[in-house]
Amino acid sequence: MKNTRAAPDVLILEALLAAGAGHVSGTALAHQLGVSRVAVWQQLEKLREQGFAFTAVHARGYRLTACPAPLHAALIAAHLRSHGRDCPLTLLDEVDSTNDEAARQLAAGRPAPFAVLARRQTRGRGRLGRAWHSADNGNVYVSFAFRPRLAPARMQTFTLWMGVNVCELVANFTGARPGLKWPNDLLFDGRKAGGMLTEARMDADEIRDLVFGLGLNVNSSSTAWPPELAGRAISLAEHTCVPLDLNRFAAALLGRVFLAYDRFVAGTFAESFADLWNAYDVLRGQPVTVLQGEQRVSGTALGTDDEGALILRTAKGRTARFRSGEVTLEKTR
Repeated sequence: MKNTRAAPDVLILEALLAAGAGHVSGTALAHQLGVSRVAVWQQLEKLREQGFAFTAVHARGYRLTACPAPLHAALIAAHLRSHGRDCPLTLLDEVDSTNDEAARQLAAGRPAPFAVLARRQTRGRGRLGRAWHSADNGNVYVSFAFRPRLAPARMQTFTLWMGVNVCELVANFTGARPGLKWPNDLLFDGRKAGGMLTEARMDADEIRDLVFGLGLNVNSSSTAWPPELAGRAISLAEHTCVPLDLNRFAAALLGRVFLAYDRFVAGTFAESFADLWNAYDVLRGQPVTVLQGEQRVSGTALGTDDEGALILRTAKGRTARFRSGEVTLEKTR
């Protein structure tokens, strides 16, 4: 639900976004904020310094004509509010890891849920402790913090459910259809566009703190990748050949993830999970190898079971299930 109270810059941007190509009078903005027209002008000047541009027409008011390209907290919040949602968020210029920062804020008692975004991570990471390249180049690095108070057994499909929601949001936003590689990679044509990392702190019988981290390559160029990632990584803009409105995309992503979490906790996600997973699963029917510790098992991927485990039919015709492991798609001749 949308809170009626918000920072002045958020309320101004919300009103201007709602007006589209129209104008919003300074008097109306002053009345909404409960301040003078001079105070409204001062807020607009601050926004100009941050990369926004406005036109002013006598007796008609202000119109928003340009927005900053980098992530901007007030603009993300305004986009969210324009769709009836308030999602508490923090945007940092730089952080070691958004997952670590979200965990620190949970430990310090910040009310959940909330989101932590960063323009750059110095120690971004994925599964198995791998480094996640997190330069300030037009991508989204975000972690969502929750206190679900659910039994650990209920969380087994959480990352998969969040993954299919991210895929559907990307597909709806860009018109391009990504795929999901179990358990947490978002791909386009076999190249990685995003990854997810879920971390939790547990009491004896329930999940106390839960952090869902997401890194998405949105507007970065292939020239920005380190040599070891060349040919293996891709951004949404590279795949679609169209740069994305980063703030509008980030707002849509936040809204979708918070909504997906609500459905997961309520237990209403199960009715659509299987269909969504089957729609985006890139492994089903493909020859794969699963590495789990020292064990390597090859076979054909058959999808996932109700608990999120990867199902494999081995060369000997046996069925194996994996709750964790590293999966490699094998090349077919």
